[in-house]
Amino acid sequence: MHDEIGPFQTHVVENQPPPFTGRDLWSDDAALVEAVQRTGALVFAPRLAAYGKLAGDTLYRLGFDANRDRPRLRTHDAQGHRIDTVEFHPAYHELMQLAKAHGVAGLSWHEPQPGAHVARAALSYLHHQAEAGTSCPLTMTHAAVAVLAAHPMLSEWARKAAAPVYDPRDVPMADKAGITLGMGMTEKQGGSDVRSNATTAQPEADGSYRLVGHKWFFSAPMSDGFLVLAQAPAGLTCLLMPRRLPNGNRNAFQLMRLKDKLGDWSNASSEVEFAGAHAWRVGEEGRGVATIIQMVMMTRLDCMLGAAAEMRMALAQALHHARHRRTFGQRLCDHPLMANVLADLALESEAATALAIHVAAAVDAASGDAREPMRARVGTALGKYWICKRAAVFVNEAQECLGGAGYVEESMLPRLYRQAPLNSIWEGSGNIQCLDLLRALQREPQALQVLLEDLQAACGREPLFDAALARWWTDTLPGPVLARLYCERMALLLQASILLRAGSPVAPAFVRSRLGTEHGMAFGTLPGDIDADALLARALP
Repeated sequence: MHDEIGPFQTHVVENQPPPFTGRDLWSDDAALVEAVQRTGALVFAPRLAAYGKLAGDTLYRLGFDANRDRPRLRTHDAQGHRIDTVEFHPAYHELMQLAKAHGVAGLSWHEPQPGAHVARAALSYLHHQAEAGTSCPLTMTHAAVAVLAAHPMLSEWARKAAAPVYDPRDVPMADKAGITLGMGMTEKQGGSDVRSNATTAQPEADGSYRLVGHKWFFSAPMSDGFLVLAQAPAGLTCLLMPRRLPNGNRNAFQLMRLKDKLGDWSNASSEVEFAGAHAWRVGEEGRGVATIIQMVMMTRLDCMLGAAAEMRMALAQALHHARHRRTFGQRLCDHPLMANVLADLALESEAATALAIHVAAAVDAASGDAREPMRARVGTALGKYWICKRAAVFVNEAQECLGGAGYVEESMLPRLYRQAPLNSIWEGSGNIQCLDLLRALQREPQALQVLLEDLQAACGREPLFDAALARWWTDTLPGPVLARLYCERMALLLQASILLRAGSPVAPAFVRSRLGTEHGMAFGTLPGDIDADALLARALP
């Protein structure tokens, strides 16, 4: 209820959309619901529905506060003692508590059953739409369990990381029912080339190690423990470094500063120096990359889930605005060219969601079918490259749908735009993903066969798809210089195949626009006879 207009007020506020908050992010999203349904994970539907309502209201509102008041580093207390503490807005802790309690960081581990990985992926997708920064520690906590659970001496760490409990106190792991985990791999001199890491891990008589060195990116530094890579006597090794030692003392590392990042403002990322910090070995000495790769594969899955979630929220924001805004005598969404833009975004968003959940389903089935790990391996590299690459330009197009309002911080679009490039950079940038895929297909010919079978399974449904597959497929893999073009084509074919096999109503339009010759470089260049109204009605009720 707004006050009546006084005698000296100059205008009445009208032709403005109502607030977006209060939406149900699960029931609004037919693409997500159908993707979860076809993977057999609908047993978790009530839980996903509950979190979808929470994400579209409470989490959505908390996200603005968590990003407005950024984390602050306190290196010392008032008496001069070194404390290395990061302070967060209370909204950050509330977001973490709700996410942990609902299984965003651990459902697939603490309730293992068919469909659990897909349900956890869907929870992460819903959460990321409302607030992306907290997704970083939630993702790392979830992914680290895959590594720690394989080592009996560290099983308590794995169990508490998977537990649906969030405890922000800076106390030893033994004093908590639930913990969070971070990771530290990148150093100044190496970046993605982790084998050039200079941090050393010196063995101690009790079987632990002492770390000396630095990490250039050390995310979520208030986590209870961190998986790090360091040079042990036998080579690069994975280690678990606790924040607090069992006796309650701080471990011997110092937070040097927090990164002043483009986005991801609610989450703290830091630079750290190890000054003899205690750590325990995870896996064999000299096998650090092989040990931590399972965690990296999980975090890369969450990168594509996050990018797909950002696309989905940007689309929902743009469509919500366009339906309530009138220009030149009609609703913005009823202008044919704007409808074309929005429908094009809807196609891209649904294809991204379908591919991300497809990969989550392969992870889910990996323990029961020897081919599924290959499907997950290939799909992760393709999705991490293509979906994350598309997110930034997608969000910018959605901003343009709102005009100047999409450039103002009271809208969610500026936050999404700052966030969108992160997933393409974190956990291996585009070149790393494309070269990684080529290596995987070269070393494991059966992986190439699994990819071909997934594409051929959609043949006979759309002539344009069949023609594109015949035109683009080759049994001879390209050299590195053409790796990006190859991955782009395979990603588009795989997205089209998933949509066609699912019988998605958007599949014909996706195939025609992405695999045919009637689509331009920009969004909003769909063929004129595509039913934009039907695509938009499906995209958001």
